[in-house]
Amino acid sequence: MSAYEDLKTRADARWQKLTAGEKPWIRIGTELNGQAAGAVEVLDSLRSELDKRGIEADVGEVGTLGLSYAEPLVDVLKPGSSRLLFSRVTPEDVPTIIEEYIVGDRVPERLAFAYLGDDPIDGVPDLNSMPQYSLQRRIAMRNAGHIAPADILQYIANDGYAALNKALFEMEPGGVIDEMKTSNLRGRGGAGFPAGLKWSFMVNSPGPVKYIACNCEEGDPGAFNDKAILESDPHTLLEGMILAGYATGATNGYVFVRHGHDGPIDRAEQAIKDAYAENILGKNILGSDFSFDIEVALTGDSYVAGEETGMMEAIEGKRSMPRFKPPFPAAAGLWMKPTTINNVKTFSYAPQIVLNGGEWFSNIGVNNSTGTAIACLTGNVTYPGIYEVEMGMTMGQVIEEIGGGVPNGKQMKLLQTGGPLGGVIGLESLDLHIDFDEMQQAGAMFGSGGIIVGDEDASVVDLIRVLVTFCQYESCGKCFPCRLGMTQLLDQIERIARFEGVPGDMEACERVGTTMKIGSLCAHGQLGFNPISSALQHFREEFETHITERRDPTGRTSTKFYYPKSTRPYAEDFSQAQPLKVNI
Repeated sequence: MSAYEDLKTRADARWQKLTAGEKPWIRIGTELNGQAAGAVEVLDSLRSELDKRGIEADVGEVGTLGLSYAEPLVDVLKPGSSRLLFSRVTPEDVPTIIEEYIVGDRVPERLAFAYLGDDPIDGVPDLNSMPQYSLQRRIAMRNAGHIAPADILQYIANDGYAALNKALFEMEPGGVIDEMKTSNLRGRGGAGFPAGLKWSFMVNSPGPVKYIACNCEEGDPGAFNDKAILESDPHTLLEGMILAGYATGATNGYVFVRHGHDGPIDRAEQAIKDAYAENILGKNILGSDFSFDIEVALTGDSYVAGEETGMMEAIEGKRSMPRFKPPFPAAAGLWMKPTTINNVKTFSYAPQIVLNGGEWFSNIGVNNSTGTAIACLTGNVTYPGIYEVEMGMTMGQVIEEIGGGVPNGKQMKLLQTGGPLGGVIGLESLDLHIDFDEMQQAGAMFGSGGIIVGDEDASVVDLIRVLVTFCQYESCGKCFPCRLGMTQLLDQIERIARFEGVPGDMEACERVGTTMKIGSLCAHGQLGFNPISSALQHFREEFETHITERRDPTGRTSTKFYYPKSTRPYAEDFSQAQPLKVNI
């Protein structure tokens, strides 16, 4: 029996005991969305109540099903029954769930959300019939909310590390890269560069030391899917990184996370520890000739650390500032050794691509955007959450069918996509397909997957002020066009937001933005004008109303600064302001 077969046998026995045993199996989603809704308190109450009543049950923490609006979710699998999910549970609801359902076999209708399984539960809808779940195509998040992230055997029982075993003993490294190329998986960090092609760049780079780096900085406001994967299913990331290491001849890997995100950090570190214990990391993995090591690397609060060369600087213990390119990371990356960098989602697709074949993945999606997209839907929407959908689905489907549309009878006005360096687009965006190229042509970008919905009361100018404030604050200051350009853009937008703008301000912003795009070293400066340029493309009249009529068409009257005026650089009295003149 091979090392993997032995692991699979143990894992299947564990899974059988949980799913078909004599005790209830209770799962609670304690990923960040659940924690924010009070899941930890519910978990403590549940364990205390079960202990007080002397009831035996397997109680475990899982990640997220993506249904953020329903958190905290308590998922109960009783012997001989389907899974029953209770939503928005409070500690005070726990005795009711235990007394009425676990002990008394009665369904408390007030708390029952949906069932998942082959046997219907009277009066409860099937989760697979609900658009928030049925319209998903879960690949990278296939295990999220179903398995315990801290139990490696649960991952293995659900085909975990089967792709790694296949690659190590049935495929050459070049074969893994060929499958990745066939899949046409494009990087899910924002740029959309083909992952298989990127991996191939490092194959011929000199060794013996090469690195695989996973970028989980994920600093975009409104995007939280990378960290959700780390909290829900960290082993799928590790398996993807090990596959990348095998394919490229790398020796070491780093999972790069911002300091302070304890959930993703703790679960990633536990997964790494368990992988070493089972010989899935370290020397001669699963009895093969391949060895690979992974560790977690932390950074401080730096948005620019998400830029790949800034990330490498941070891992090396330096200030997070971008490097000049070339040389590119595949030739000279971490410690000037060859390095391949992808984000969490990109690596998390790799196990299923290797297991099922690149052609399988390429048949999902649309045009040159294959596979799925993981959308973080927030803002003025009825059902916010994390939804993995096929590429090619329209924004309208995501917002109206999955997200339930805008609440309180109001109309959608705008979408903000792709993070603070992304775009602000209008109602016509509902017809946009989630497609890298189509969205870029429309002045938007999918980026890391954040989709923020604004209703008819949203002020575009105020939203842009928030985004530009963020970008100005997060500029690392290394290159002059970004450092001063972002400050100038913020000054201009704040003047307009305070109804103190003058004719020519928008044109001045455009000149500054053009200079930043041409002269900045990294994407932070190159894309820093994107929020303004996209907003001007779709909502220019709102800016002009602020300038010419001294009013906000949404009725907003606040002129509050997001920075105290005395602490902002270049703050001045704008009462006699003139248009900013920039020569390029």
